[in-house]
Amino acid sequence: MNVQRFRLVCAALILGAACGSATGNSEIIKRQGDPANWASPSGDLASTRHSKLADINTGNVDKLQMVWSQSSGTLRGHEGQPLVITDDGKPMMYMISGWPNIVQALDLSDPDNPKAIWKYVKESDRDESAVPRACCDTVNRGLAYAQGKVIFGTLDGFLIALDAKTGKEAWVVKHAHPDKGETITPAPLIAEDKVLIGFGGNEFAARGRFTAYNIKDGKKLWECSSTGTDKDICITKNTNKANPHYGTTDASIKSYPGDEWQRGGGTSWGFYSYDPELKLVYHSTGNPGLWSPFYRCSFKTHEECNTGKQDNKWSMTIFARKIDTGEAVWAYQMTPFDQWDYDGINENMLADWTIDGKKRKVLVHFDRNGFAYVLDRTDGTLLRANKFVTANWAEKIDMKTGRPVKVKEHSPFGLENNVQACPSAMGGKDQQPCALDPNEPGVAYCPTNNWCMELEPQERSHTQQGTVYVFANVFMYPEKPGTTGKFKKFNVLTGETVWEIPDQYPNWSGALVTDGGLAFYGSLGGDFRAVDRKTGKVLWSRKLGSGIIGNPITYKVGGKQYVSVWSGIGGWIGLPVTAGLDLEDKFGAIGATAMTKAANLDKIPQGGTLYTFRVN
Repeated sequence: MNVQRFRLVCAALILGAACGSATGNSEIIKRQGDPANWASPSGDLASTRHSKLADINTGNVDKLQMVWSQSSGTLRGHEGQPLVITDDGKPMMYMISGWPNIVQALDLSDPDNPKAIWKYVKESDRDESAVPRACCDTVNRGLAYAQGKVIFGTLDGFLIALDAKTGKEAWVVKHAHPDKGETITPAPLIAEDKVLIGFGGNEFAARGRFTAYNIKDGKKLWECSSTGTDKDICITKNTNKANPHYGTTDASIKSYPGDEWQRGGGTSWGFYSYDPELKLVYHSTGNPGLWSPFYRCSFKTHEECNTGKQDNKWSMTIFARKIDTGEAVWAYQMTPFDQWDYDGINENMLADWTIDGKKRKVLVHFDRNGFAYVLDRTDGTLLRANKFVTANWAEKIDMKTGRPVKVKEHSPFGLENNVQACPSAMGGKDQQPCALDPNEPGVAYCPTNNWCMELEPQERSHTQQGTVYVFANVFMYPEKPGTTGKFKKFNVLTGETVWEIPDQYPNWSGALVTDGGLAFYGSLGGDFRAVDRKTGKVLWSRKLGSGIIGNPITYKVGGKQYVSVWSGIGGWIGLPVTAGLDLEDKFGAIGATAMTKAANLDKIPQGGTLYTFRVN
């Protein structure tokens, strides 16, 4: 059954058995079946960032005008998006800032003149040490809503549920610990009465975990690590049953030298997705700790460290877990023995397509390493892996083994061995999410980075969690002078770029696609754009008050469609600006200062503001 159709069927029938309990998935799916809402961080459980709204379309988007704006109360860190929820007949918007994570509730009953209902910021037990331990920047990627609760994470490690009507705390749990390098930057996902969330911290020697909490009271239901014993990771003898060559039991500890797995990274700080029919939640993991790969291998040469024995599992991995227990049904590692910081945390978009004559439930993942992957989401079988940007670190992905064919010339190894590689550590695409229309098979709309780097591993000086744990000099530069970002329509089945829009500024905003024939995205220069999905022609553009690292949403109130997006330069690429770093230090912020200087981002003013538009 098509994912979109499945959502609509569940919304219409409220089938507790097929879609979840009456207080769980049915509520979420029903709300997401109404395109007037933006009901979850990615718009739907499938992480498509697709809307069926078409009031704003290719014929009238040139008349799009700003109707209101709202300050977040902070200057930086807006890598997320608000929610729009209609409950008890009242349309509400909920929004969260970066640190100190201010939450606001706006009544949209008069949609052109929203009314602030309540504001919340945690006042007690705050941990300021989270701020310098946040890599990269003090960002937040949004909040979630279900059962009358607004749920979000704070940078200093709290997972908080608020009463949506009053803004009062319903429950608070401590999920992440900054003293261990852990900070919460991702948005939670709600499915089957569970709140699912990870955290960030690979560059501070954190060890990744992914956790499910009871939405009712915040009680921990299950927790699965990314490294360690099979029990810790929730791996069983049935994991990867269809693809045992991916790795099965007893794989993680052996793939690190000594006790390195205890600082093995693999944190899940991106966006998550869920298939309510398969009852599988999908999340991905980041880099395996320090960037000096020499210390993550028991052997002495590049060749020995890439045989599969020291893959540093399960960093850089897409996990499919059973929602009830966390058990890993399958796990596919995209960049085994990572040498470039190609975090695998990017969104996993779900769709039902016919591929090679066979109907498939697919998962689409654009990775930092420059490859766009298509997998069968039922069992993890790899169907496609195509380069979507220049990626010289690997020739290709071996479709039989699923492993990359690495290029030694572009693979950092040893100490003080300076190596050139594309893409840069910021990836062919960092956390900024792509979008796809499930009814347009094979294609996705993606903001991409077009940078390369020189990376020089350094000697390790400590193994202390909670302290900067990188040990590499990184210099990043545009692949082509004057072009640091591209927005593109990419066919993940053929590897073809259908069209692309080059930009002098990086595109760190996510994408939105609508049934009005439009794709929306923003640049770090502050340009918010609407593009014709067929031709790639920019039909509308407005300069906002700051650089855009947030993700556009769309909703409908009072018979009118609206589009909203955060502005406010920040994130890894904007950190030199927000932190006032010396741009002459080309290695600053792990290479971001060089990119900031090359892209003239120091000329972009700060300021966290949500802008909202409609057709007049």
